[in-house]
Amino acid sequence: MEYIKKGLAIIVGSIFLSVGINVFLTPYEILDGGIIGLSLIIYYLFNLKIGLMIIVLSIPIFVLAWFKYKPYFFNSLHGLLISSVVIDLFKPLRSLFQIDPMLSSIIGGIFVGLGIGLMLRFETSTGGTDLLAQFISDKTLINVGIVIFAIDAAVVSLGGIFISPNTLLLSIVTILCVGITTSALTKRHT
Repeated sequence: MEYIKKGLAIIVGSIFLSVGINVFLTPYEILDGGIIGLSLIIYYLFNLKIGLMIIVLSIPIFVLAWFKYKPYFFNSLHGLLISSVVIDLFKPLRSLFQIDPMLSSIIGGIFVGLGIGLMLRFETSTGGTDLLAQFISDKTLINVGIVIFAIDAAVVSLGGIFISPNTLLLSIVTILCVGITTSALTKRHT
């Protein structure tokens, strides 16, 4: 039963993540942080598939996970592969409709946060820079949240440089919405 719940969480979470990225972020060149954000930058600059780039950029992190964090490797591999495929399958949604860019960044952040949060709630994820942040935190004793924030800030800053200043502003709003939504969904009930 646990595997069915986890599988459903991965599928539904991947759909939320994919809708957030394809319907709300890509039409305005908005970024998320981490590996997804780097994949979006590559898409905006070179028009390469977002899901495929997520897989390619995640390979070094998953190699690290294989040697240092095997449970993370096994809990995240399915989420990585399924969400990446669903993101690329949902590409036709990119021109579904147009709304205000700021509203799009907020709604997109909520959808991405719902997808990530749902997967995390069932102890799975898309992998990505969370593992890298955990590894850095373990080695340096810096809080993992601060490391994730630093990585996300670096990715969004790159987007501001390579894409546009408007991308930077909208992406900051998106990352805040992703963080708030993910935190709300993964909050422990006592």
